[in-house]
Amino acid sequence: MRVARGPVLSRRGLLGGAAGLGLAGAAGAGLASCSDGRGEGLGDQQVPFYGTHQSGITTDVQDRLAFATFDVTSTRREDLADMLRTWTAAAEAMTRGAMVPGDSTSAEAPPADTGETVGMPPSRLTVTIGFGPSLFDRRFGLGDRRPAEFADLPALPGEILDPSRSGGDIAVQACADDPAVAFHAVRNLARLGRGTVVTRWAQLGFGRTSSTSSAQDTPRNLMGFKDGTRNIHSDDTATLDRYVWADGRSPQAWVRGGSYLVARRIRMFVETWDRDRLGDQEAVFGRAKASGAPLTGKDEFDPPDFGARGPDGEPVIPEKSHIRLAAFENNGGLRILRRGYSYTDGIDPRTGTLDAGLFFIAFMKDPAQFVTLQTKLGSHDGLNEYIRHVGSGLFACPGGVRDAGGCWGQGLFD
Repeated sequence: MRVARGPVLSRRGLLGGAAGLGLAGAAGAGLASCSDGRGEGLGDQQVPFYGTHQSGITTDVQDRLAFATFDVTSTRREDLADMLRTWTAAAEAMTRGAMVPGDSTSAEAPPADTGETVGMPPSRLTVTIGFGPSLFDRRFGLGDRRPAEFADLPALPGEILDPSRSGGDIAVQACADDPAVAFHAVRNLARLGRGTVVTRWAQLGFGRTSSTSSAQDTPRNLMGFKDGTRNIHSDDTATLDRYVWADGRSPQAWVRGGSYLVARRIRMFVETWDRDRLGDQEAVFGRAKASGAPLTGKDEFDPPDFGARGPDGEPVIPEKSHIRLAAFENNGGLRILRRGYSYTDGIDPRTGTLDAGLFFIAFMKDPAQFVTLQTKLGSHDGLNEYIRHVGSGLFACPGGVRDAGGCWGQGLFD
């Protein structure tokens, strides 16, 4: 498949011609660039779109998330392929800080881009796509392209999933350091897909809860604890190859260089948590709240000593602590790459409590990695008293688009 490319305008360059699109006032009045106060700032940085792997997986985790899943409503294979070509061209342009490609300049037709990021820089935008198990049914003749290990996640301990926040044929993850830029990407793909797909569910994230680079500080989750201290880093190529990237042994060529994305909407009962005493909170995580150090250490990055016992003979890091149950040392070396975000969606009308928590995202070579870990955590983790998994999705992310001649999902249709 070839990507059709129309005229591409930069977000900043469009300011000069914004009057012709009726956007000059909006651009001047309300849209400003995102800067961290250090020269050009993070907002001016661009993450390359083309490559062996999709961006947005090992990319240094950005501050904001817009995530959406879609169901394909068209029954025509050609419509799906055409939409993916259009989406690829649009995503590539937006990651450069350009407007969505299009040649419509008529005042009687909708503009090619929705316009809310006119004048704004790329803000390290990445757009990552994945395909759900349901896409490989009989509708599009893709059954023979479905990887053998790719199936819906089984029922897991402790989850009460909302079907309206689970599943989907296609997922799009847009991450950026400016929330408007991330939202703009998902909004425009949804608009371009009308008639072929319909949005199934969506989630915004306002603060990263993991790091994929040693240059990034470890963030804190809504429970106040550092999250993702022992996450895989982008320069650990051996671990990425072993646990994250689908490799040449996969019989499906389209998924090679890609990964499997698991998304879980995890509600945190923060009011209950906030009433618990500090000692109990630290026992639940197995870490000191202030420093992030394991209970057997002094520094955040001290390796935990799971064999250490206190004067009472009990493990210093409790048996049901999150760090002990999730540690790769206690799971045969098993690891996943995490890219989660905090979220809040107002108030639960039934209880008057905050609807807030963790939108967990992780990438792995095989979905069985997540199933193994979550089966253990869901059965034994002391954290389960304060959380509940309420939404879920599994998606196969193809390898990266290598150059301007390719597009997302190309291997599905070749």
